[in-house]
Amino acid sequence: MLSFLLLVMLTACAAIPQDLTGKMFTFPQETNSAQVRLTTSRQDLGAVTVCLRFLTDLRRTYSLFSLATPSAFNDFLVFNQPERDVISLDVRDKTASFLGQEYKLNVWHSLCSTWDSSSGLGQLWLDGKPSSRKFIRSGSNINGATVIVLGQEQDAYGGGFDIKQSFVGMMSDVHMWDHVLSPCEIKRFAFEVNFSPGNVLNWGALDFQITGRVLTEINQKSCQ
Repeated sequence: MLSFLLLVMLTACAAIPQDLTGKMFTFPQETNSAQVRLTTSRQDLGAVTVCLRFLTDLRRTYSLFSLATPSAFNDFLVFNQPERDVISLDVRDKTASFLGQEYKLNVWHSLCSTWDSSSGLGQLWLDGKPSSRKFIRSGSNINGATVIVLGQEQDAYGGGFDIKQSFVGMMSDVHMWDHVLSPCEIKRFAFEVNFSPGNVLNWGALDFQITGRVLTEINQKSCQ
């Protein structure tokens, strides 16, 4: 009975959102299993903004943010293809490719991705600079129980990981909103100036679970 109560307490503690301000996730090696799963109770999204910061030296393709539902494995996917100078955004299994993003290796970048179901338009903002706006898909919300993964790209609901699409590097300040942020709000995030935290995912109160070799460390940018 004592061991059962201890297990229940540990599980409850693990589910408490954590303030990761000033910290980062480090993904130190290629793997088809290591990941961070983010939890939200939201199951119906008619618009989305996802912002994060990352640093890597990968020249191959990799996933930065993978959200799947039972009806669409790529319900909201941010996927970098540096060898083609392309960052793509998938929504409801439809893809738009954004070229010429002035992406550099071993540099901290901020990246925001937006989409609105009413217009169907998506857009990327790399280091506070906007891409062209492109049509992806309209008239269909992201709906259903979400599985959100950092570090891997879902080719199946909650799985189907490919080691050659895994992220290796550091990532921080992951936020998600249920609306499209204004250009000024996105620039405040990019330049770290008093932005409003995400109301779907909030780095300052993040509910997450780590699988495999992923480290939670002090963000090296904090010393700058």
